[in-house]
Amino acid sequence: MQTETPDRILRLGAVLNRTGLSRSTLYRKIQTGTFPKQVRIATRCTGWRESAVSDWMRDPLCYSVDDHAGD
Repeated sequence: MQTETPDRILRLGAVLNRTGLSRSTLYRKIQTGTFPKQVRIATRCTGWRESAVSDWMRDPLCYSVDDHAGD
């Protein structure tokens, strides 16, 4: 019996909707390391782990990719 639910992959629209960020702000935050990086799910397709976005949403001002590198 599995106790953990698998981590979902969110596409760009869902991430923008959940966070309230604009597209340019989202990508700027990724570059500065203050928002989770995308994961490649196909040749020309990326998304974000739902757990990483949720971590960011808990404390967006203090989030750092370096702090979550092992996740």
